[in-house]
Amino acid sequence: MNLTHVSHMFIALLILSVVYVFTRNAWVGAALAIGFYTGREHAQREYKIGDPSHLMPWEAFDVWNWSLDAQLDLFCPIAAAVAAALLISFLARRRRSSAL
Repeated sequence: MNLTHVSHMFIALLILSVVYVFTRNAWVGAALAIGFYTGREHAQREYKIGDPSHLMPWEAFDVWNWSLDAQLDLFCPIAAAVAAALLISFLARRRRSSAL
């Protein structure tokens, strides 16, 4: 794990936080962060394979043929966003149940 993976996790959490402030729904923020990094890594893989206009759309999603660095660039922000959304949902549910 290098600094890039940590910065990707931080940016994913920042996206989640900004969306959460406006929507009060952590899962919407997590979905946006995950979609952003999935699209980013898909585009990078397309350009690494070759001319994107000659590829089928799913060819770049062959994650098992990606380098470990590229896999971590995708999975670290996803793991951070899902973990944060789970934590926020758990804490919100706990706060609601204790208020009753």
